[in-house]
Amino acid sequence: MAYIFHQDELPKLKSVVPGRERVFFVNKELAGMDDMLAGIMRYKKGAASPYHLHENCEHFYFIIEGTGTVETPDGVREVKAGDLIFIPAADQHRLRATQALFYFEFQAPNRFQTVILDGTDDDLKWERVDGRIWVQS
Repeated sequence: MAYIFHQDELPKLKSVVPGRERVFFVNKELAGMDDMLAGIMRYKKGAASPYHLHENCEHFYFIIEGTGTVETPDGVREVKAGDLIFIPAADQHRLRATQALFYFEFQAPNRFQTVILDGTDDDLKWERVDGRIWVQS
């Protein structure tokens, strides 16, 4: 069976902390499985994720448009359209938009715990356009 979704038909999530939006194409709600989490993200200029890590989850960002930085314990590196950033499980990181960013994100498995190292619990809260709240675990 194939699942075909168009981004305009899926719920948009807006971060409680302004400047970030996401649309999931694959998650437990849409595909009935938790082996992966995938979707698109948009960051306004200056928006950033908290400095954090994901226990038991590897993921990557593929930058489609814009520029930003990725911060890890090794330092801060610039990223741009066409760059693929791989984050191994439990590695500390933060993504920041130096210009508006549009990217694809993939995480596996979708059975992970996010640990915020610099930020607040609100950094993991997302409001659905339909009014429901989705909290990233």
